[in-house]
Amino acid sequence: MTFLTGRHLERRAFLKGLGATIGLPYLDAMMPTGRNVMPADLDKTRLIAMEMSHGAAGCNVWGATQNLWAPADVGSDFDLTPTSLMPLEAYRDTLTIVSNTDVRMAEAVLAPEVGGDHFRSTATFLTQAHPKQTEGSDVLVATSLDQLFAQRFGQDTPIPSMQLCVENINQAGGCAYGYTCVYTDSLSWASPTEPLPLIRDPRVAFEQLFGAGATAEERRERRLASRSVLDAILGRVAELERSLGPSDGRRLDQYLSNVREIERRIGMVEARNSSGEARELPEAPAGVPDSFREHTELMFDLQALAFESDMTRVFSFKLSRDSSGRVFPESGSDSGFHPASHHGAVEDGILEFAKINRYHVSMLPYLLDRLDGIQEGDSTLLEKTMIIYGSPMGDPNVHNHRRVPFLLMGGANGKLAGNTHVRAPDGTPLANVMLTLLHDLGLDDMESFGDSTGEFTLTSA
Repeated sequence: MTFLTGRHLERRAFLKGLGATIGLPYLDAMMPTGRNVMPADLDKTRLIAMEMSHGAAGCNVWGATQNLWAPADVGSDFDLTPTSLMPLEAYRDTLTIVSNTDVRMAEAVLAPEVGGDHFRSTATFLTQAHPKQTEGSDVLVATSLDQLFAQRFGQDTPIPSMQLCVENINQAGGCAYGYTCVYTDSLSWASPTEPLPLIRDPRVAFEQLFGAGATAEERRERRLASRSVLDAILGRVAELERSLGPSDGRRLDQYLSNVREIERRIGMVEARNSSGEARELPEAPAGVPDSFREHTELMFDLQALAFESDMTRVFSFKLSRDSSGRVFPESGSDSGFHPASHHGAVEDGILEFAKINRYHVSMLPYLLDRLDGIQEGDSTLLEKTMIIYGSPMGDPNVHNHRRVPFLLMGGANGKLAGNTHVRAPDGTPLANVMLTLLHDLGLDDMESFGDSTGEFTLTSA
């Protein structure tokens, strides 16, 4: 390491200019001078919790016999080939599959709740609690897993947590079966009565991360003039680079290049969507790509940059909305998402739905590549991150919440071994798994979560 001033940078260092506040990635220059001890911030675990609606084809009785979601074998010698998880084969060493758990808190308890499964599910996923049936403002569920972690360990970052989504979730009022749309649209809950809004527009997320000091008018003028947020800090970048050694200089250049590239891609999306040409998503903001893959990848890029600069360590990411009829042509299916999920237990229909499941999973390696490519100290961000992916619904054809699809990725600072498939005993609440995850995240004092009955071992015997 060479830091030419002889002093070390603080880990919480920023480059500030008019309308821009850019957090820095970890640099060798942040190592305290004369000490061979990494800053404490480098040991912090990051969390991404993702929800995908409508369960999975492999959670149907016949689909399970075909291993359309979970592989046939438990332990480490499992075959992903027939499953929707096949796109994760290259990352099986960082993959932990947990099958055969239930989310019973999403089921109807009282007769008037029958039929409202779609409108309870999202609020249940990260809370593992049963939402109060209401169409008013008196919502009630529980504090979500991501927010429990953020409230305990995210307060020393500029943004304690961020909530992102892909689908339109701006639907006010009642949805159906006596449930307010707040339950359908809210994945993260800061308290049992406080849902957190989600950001759909990549431009809004980008400005929150890198343009917090600008007014709305300043941001608008900058975009109209095609100026980058980085233009406001060029002088400070040059000043800092003169004090850095070669390796740190290259790392900083690469990081800032990535920031500029994401900003450029968002600008291209906005220009395309403002051109007057017909859009596939005419209701979406100009910054939202019509392409599901392009949108998802932009959101993944923003999450990776936010982790790299330590702007936040907690994301929740809602990839779909219950009852969405969106079509995903790249999946090989021309059926809408929700219609395909109601496959009638017909084998061809189940296989058609499995195509969509596999397509959604195929998004994940992009995120894993990004995190694995970012070195922080002696390990990568992928090794330091816990990634949750799953659905609170099991077999969507009958709207049940049994044997739900659920998996974990990343190393979580050594808490997740990877290359593991664990099949839970029948009747095991998914809340047991989440209680264990909360303990792995450092909330050791939590004795229960949702309808948990105890901890869950994430390794196979």
